[in-house]
Amino acid sequence: MPNGILDRIVQAKQAEVTETQRKISLNRLRAAAEARQDVRPFFDALKVPGPSGVNIIAEIKRASPSKGMIRKDLDPSRLAESYATGGARAVSVLTEKNFFLGSADDMKQARLASGLPVLRKDFIFCDYQLYESAAMGADAVLLIVRILDRQRLVDLIQLASYLRLAALVEIYTETDFEAARRAGARLVGINNRNLTSFETDLGHTLKFLPLLQPGQMAVAASGIRTREEIRRYQAHGVFNFLIGESLVLSETPAAFLNYLRGETDDVGK
Repeated sequence: MPNGILDRIVQAKQAEVTETQRKISLNRLRAAAEARQDVRPFFDALKVPGPSGVNIIAEIKRASPSKGMIRKDLDPSRLAESYATGGARAVSVLTEKNFFLGSADDMKQARLASGLPVLRKDFIFCDYQLYESAAMGADAVLLIVRILDRQRLVDLIQLASYLRLAALVEIYTETDFEAARRAGARLVGINNRNLTSFETDLGHTLKFLPLLQPGQMAVAASGIRTREEIRRYQAHGVFNFLIGESLVLSETPAAFLNYLRGETDDVGK
């Protein structure tokens, strides 16, 4: 994803938020977010290895800027239910509409069908979006260091905590990691995909493991498709994974998840 595309995504999101604010006031969203009683424990679902030694955040993604439409017949409810059956520990849902064709409704359907904690994956840059995320039923939010200045990152992590939302803080560079560390990030998503060239390096996550502080947990993200790749990460102490496209494209996502978790040798695709 060239920087120009990333900039366009953020600009489109800013325009979208401005328009939404005209329809739904911050005070209305804040009241709904603060009154919420049904937050599911996203962080707790990932803090220790699951029964198979692996925790997978299974993603629902209709499209991407680099590949276009990924799956036209995607049914968020059915896919999320399959993820739960296959032993996913949580679900991630793309809600960005212009470039990923997602929606809040996709997230709501996935949460209802799966019974699992759900991550809202979007381009979040302001308080309004955090209140919006809580009000729409998210249990966690993605915060991308690349699009936030350091103080904004600190403020958003603190507000997420106040709203009982877990914050998955995405990094790619050492500068990103340092910003995440200073902001107090506990759940660090290490993106194997370079957002400038869009190239994927599965060894990228491993470079950051020695930098993690006590109390921080790594989530390896992007490009993970096989049990052998997961075993490689496990050998270095990584047990949390965010996996999307390969699951979305699978004809038997529950079986494929069981394979990725090491419960079966049948790939099940």
